[in-house]
Amino acid sequence: MYLREWKPVSEAAAKGSTGVFLAGRYRLLEQIGRGSVGTVHRARDEFLERDVAIKLIAPPVVDADDLRRDEEEVKVLARLNHHGLVTLFDAGSDTSDLQGPRLYLVMELVDGPDLRDRLAQGPLPSLDVAQIGYDMAKALGYVHDHGVIHRDVKPANIMMFDYHNDAARVRAKLTDFGIAVMMEAPVAGGAFVGTAAYVSPEQAKGLALGPPSDIYSLGLVLLECLTGVVSYPGEPLPSALARLLQSPDIPADLDPQWVRLLTSMTATDPAARPSARETAISLGEITLAEKDRQAGDPAAFPPDEAGRMEAVHRFQILDTPQDGAFDRITDLAARLFSVPIAIVSVVDHDRIWFKSHHGVDVDHVDREPGLCASAILQYEPWIIQDARTDSRALSNPLVAGELGLQFYAGIPLRTREGYNLGTLCIIDREPRTLNSQDLRTLEDLAAIVMNDLKQRMQSRRVA
Repeated sequence: MYLREWKPVSEAAAKGSTGVFLAGRYRLLEQIGRGSVGTVHRARDEFLERDVAIKLIAPPVVDADDLRRDEEEVKVLARLNHHGLVTLFDAGSDTSDLQGPRLYLVMELVDGPDLRDRLAQGPLPSLDVAQIGYDMAKALGYVHDHGVIHRDVKPANIMMFDYHNDAARVRAKLTDFGIAVMMEAPVAGGAFVGTAAYVSPEQAKGLALGPPSDIYSLGLVLLECLTGVVSYPGEPLPSALARLLQSPDIPADLDPQWVRLLTSMTATDPAARPSARETAISLGEITLAEKDRQAGDPAAFPPDEAGRMEAVHRFQILDTPQDGAFDRITDLAARLFSVPIAIVSVVDHDRIWFKSHHGVDVDHVDREPGLCASAILQYEPWIIQDARTDSRALSNPLVAGELGLQFYAGIPLRTREGYNLGTLCIIDREPRTLNSQDLRTLEDLAAIVMNDLKQRMQSRRVA
């Protein structure tokens, strides 16, 4: 696998250069991987002075028209741009090899392990699997919308990422479009293409493929993540043919949500499988259900919940009447952002108290379904621009129930010591976008709330 932990190329590494330049720009260095359809090299982009990964593909072309068609397909792949995909920077064809022309893909050289390496340690927690699957389903939905099928969804092609700002969130990217094709393109000569353990039944038969083939492969990957077992192991041909004889073994003791989803994703009939978008929605629901089950776990609370609650009591804002001073702030927030609801809230150990609420009559809600309880776990503003598609809110009762909330933007009310007391939030029943200027305005209003609270505490000390 070419996407490994790496360091910038040194002079010593440069000595491994093949001396070959692609497009007069990319200097090939050492080979760092080999797949079924090509080789992968570390390379140097001399124009931008950065290190990249280049995959060289030897296509089964027979004439100039075939090469031109393949070049156009590869350029479509290079234009794909989605947070769930490893970035493709460039693409083209190399005719310098005497053995025949080669297509090349220029990709970001990524720092991170792949899912295959992670699975070598055993099965993953259900929540992690749902989050990885959600990222993959969203990425596949994007490429399918652009007329592309991946054809090789497998653990080795799924990269695990740590963005260092969301420790509770496993993230993943899909890579290696080396054998991806446009949806209209037939499978060459009815040939079997892909990795045997993860191909779909129609792929094993060498039939024309569509988006459902990728969904089947993703289903096998998620099943392996949950069980630690490859559904169709063994030599390539027997492995590929095995799925034509029997469905994968989905353990009955898995959560019913998983059983239903994996059964539909790995249906023999492609038409019976969900789309990538439907798969993402289901995985979002599983994510929320898993988080609900963990609600009583200390991990669902801030790391120092005792210290946070001590700060809440120190500000003396629990068990006090609704605050008229904050009413002006929530009224102003509602007018500035043209939203029906604005709230100043404080999170107690079991309740969220509304110290000021514009547009709602209740003065508190239970902590578990309250969106504010999730917002205080963050160190940045917590924004849900469209709750209908955001996995963090799909199953929330305030979203899925009669209230039908679709937009939430909460700014934590943070003390000098870093404790989040609650939030200033704005809410709408329609999806919305929040630009950077809007965000700064909302943060300024939250700062006014905190400044008022600090002044009151200081006044009490003086008195």
